Amino acid sequence: MRAVARWKAGAAMVAAAALLIGSAATAPQARAVGAVDRYLNLPMVNRDAAHGPGGVNPKLPTDPKVLKGLLDEARERGVAPTSYQALLLQYRLADTTAAAGIDLKSWNPRAGVSANRGNLAKSYQFYKNLQLKHRELQWAGMGGLVGADFGGGLLDFELATGVYEFTRLAPVANAIVTETNRAFGPATDRLPSGLRALARVGATITPADLKHVQASILVMQKNIFSDLMPMHRAYVTGGLPALREMHRAGLFPDDIMTSWEQIASKTPDGIAAGNARLLKREQGDVINKQWDAVRAYRGDVGEAMTYASTLAGSPSVAGVPPLRSYRPLQFTGRTADGRTVAVTLPLPSWNWSVFDERWAYITDELLPKYRYQVENRWPELRRELVMPADPQMEQHRPIWNVLPMMESALETLKVEIK
Repeated sequence: MRAVARWKAGAAMVAAAALLIGSAATAPQARAVGAVDRYLNLPMVNRDAAHGPGGVNPKLPTDPKVLKGLLDEARERGVAPTSYQALLLQYRLADTTAAAGIDLKSWNPRAGVSANRGNLAKSYQFYKNLQLKHRELQWAGMGGLVGADFGGGLLDFELATGVYEFTRLAPVANAIVTETNRAFGPATDRLPSGLRALARVGATITPADLKHVQASILVMQKNIFSDLMPMHRAYVTGGLPALREMHRAGLFPDDIMTSWEQIASKTPDGIAAGNARLLKREQGDVINKQWDAVRAYRGDVGEAMTYASTLAGSPSVAGVPPLRSYRPLQFTGRTADGRTVAVTLPLPSWNWSVFDERWAYITDELLPKYRYQVENRWPELRRELVMPADPQMEQHRPIWNVLPMMESALETLKVEIK
């Protein structure tokens, strides 16, 4: 009996010890259960990168491993995706920037081009790598090529000599306006408003103006990456279920979810339609208002600078004409003695910063011709995609060519009188 009693006492001690050990083991877990609460229902105050560096809210961590742990807790607790919306986007963005080699915490577009050159190159390289590995991700491939072209333009905007080039554009623009007026009489209102603005203020553009515009474009670049690249990263790492979680969280609307389903179908028409909608989101939803603000900057100054960018732009997609060659300046009129006059100038009649005009160029030229390259000229396109992004940016610095283009326009001004 005493042996039985001792056995019972020993068993009780073991049970007590096990209970204490179990309590000790579970106590930290119990304390950690509420760790995610402070990150729920946060506003995405920095989803527009104009407001500051880092991710979508400065209260959120930027380490993807930490963010994943918090996100897993929210999921395990059955928290509604709309309540962890900011946390989810921050995780997807942090995971994406880490994969691209970009430090999210310090990514500050307002720091200027030199400080962001590495981020630009890494962004566009990441885009191109996605296309190389996933043929259906055509938005990424086209964005990588065209983005590197615009990156080259940003490098030029930073140069102090860029101001000198702009000041030299003014007399050439004035000469074009004067020659047109000579042929038609007062015809200034028939010329593109950007060209007229360039004639008026090109000589007064300052380094501060260039810095303002370059910072605005860098903000747009980060906003595009932060909106669309997390979707792409979710697609390649988690498939449509990962995107559906983002959709349930309210990070994008129904038609964007449909576009991803079309892309995932891997049918040619589905891929084309889905990528076209992503591109319209980029240009129409994410950065449209920012382009409008740049064009409106200091009145004629913003108009002149965005027109000059249209004049210089030349996307690296085979078969796509330079921006200046799309809808060139053409108009007709009558001389004082009643004869018909036709004028053609190798200058754009439009401005890239205006959404409707930009979207017409994209749908007429970029989208169909990039699709053709993917479907019919993949080896040639692949050679462009594997080119490192930084050297590609260097090759497409346009400001060195803007003045010769304007002078050529003046020299080749054709006035036909009938």
